[in-house]
Amino acid sequence: MHTIAMRPLATAVATALAISAAPVSAAVAAPPAPSTAGSDDSFYTYDGGRPLSSFAPGAVLKTRTLPYHVVGIPTPVRAIQLLYRTTDAQGRPSAGVTSVVRSPGGDGRKAVSYQSAYDSLNPADGPSRAIAGDVTLGGLIPNAESLVLVPLLLQGYDVVIPDTQGQNANFAAGPEYGTNTLDSIRAASRSPETGMNTGTRFGLIGYSGGAIATHWASVLAPGYAPEVNRRLVGFAEGGLLVAPAHNLKYVSGSLVWAGVIPMALIGAARAYDIDLKPYMSGYGLKVYKRLERGSIINVLGQYPGLTWKKLAKPQYADPNSVPGFVEAVNKLNLGSAPTPTIPGFIAQGNGGVLEGTLSNLPGIGTGDGVMVAGDVRTLARQYCGDGNKSIKYRQYGLLSHAGAAVPWAPLAMDWLNDRFAGRTPPSDCGRIPAGNSLAPEKPASSF
Repeated sequence: MHTIAMRPLATAVATALAISAAPVSAAVAAPPAPSTAGSDDSFYTYDGGRPLSSFAPGAVLKTRTLPYHVVGIPTPVRAIQLLYRTTDAQGRPSAGVTSVVRSPGGDGRKAVSYQSAYDSLNPADGPSRAIAGDVTLGGLIPNAESLVLVPLLLQGYDVVIPDTQGQNANFAAGPEYGTNTLDSIRAASRSPETGMNTGTRFGLIGYSGGAIATHWASVLAPGYAPEVNRRLVGFAEGGLLVAPAHNLKYVSGSLVWAGVIPMALIGAARAYDIDLKPYMSGYGLKVYKRLERGSIINVLGQYPGLTWKKLAKPQYADPNSVPGFVEAVNKLNLGSAPTPTIPGFIAQGNGGVLEGTLSNLPGIGTGDGVMVAGDVRTLARQYCGDGNKSIKYRQYGLLSHAGAAVPWAPLAMDWLNDRFAGRTPPSDCGRIPAGNSLAPEKPASSF
């Protein structure tokens, strides 16, 4: 019954990912000019008299209620948007934005935090901007994902949709995704307008870029937000980024996903104030400048055959010869992060050869076209070994990144429904095949 009821969710997620995964062009082309939609919206700026650092993480700084927009068209659904205090990738106080939609049949006791796969280096592409009515090319994914709300709201769940990448849109900076998500839950629980409180239970769900936020929130919660962790029923995710250094090798030279390489480099460098430009070739600098405000829409299928070597100067052909690269990817490696204490459902496709990614790389193996299946298996096994036996793992051997979202979505929501109902979480511990080493990257030897 749940599976049938949640088919609209599967369709919504699959639609959004199909939009993101469709090759836009076979040639390297300049993307549209970065959008400035919403750039003059004062709601996003903290302008209070007290220092931002004087507020506790999750403190509500501003509140507004507006119509929920889809591709710029207002709907009868109302969204409550909160500006709240959070923490960036370097531990500094920052301001984040989240959107809350109340269920007409809900009572404030259960909610789902939905992490969007908007994957952009442009703050204008965030879900809150799309909800507020701004229309951008990179905002197509949050607009498509708006369909996700319908089945969730009908089941009595309030829905919280954080701008997980922060107001600088630091793509791929997982720890920042995690703190933004956790502080969004804190803010939603503290705002009288949302109908939720510190007793509201939450489930976490997200695919692809949304899985990055979902997973980092689950691993950071025990230490960063223990009072939130106690209210989390579990996390459900698919298409997870585990060890970025592996992914950059895996997508190198691919037909569809190679353009993610510069996007991830820009996002990680921006999050940690690392200057990678001195190591880049003339061509690499052009790509860097072109994509500083680009989105996933601007890269898929548009950089076929792109590699790290094409972006870097010859003496830096090995990415591990760049100190900033090693520093960043090790901070983003989930293999070195804490083990979550809540139940998890982790799904992963393994049919990436269909999207023009090499089928098998030494030490990397196979994946869904952009995410490495062996990394995800190792992470799930690691959690089982660390004592979290409530891990369900599903691998779709013939499905690519976009394709795996279709069977994952209804199973993920069914799984979360069971967690809210208090049913014993299923476990695949002891049945998950071996994967890759998730050891930190080491700097290349100097010559």
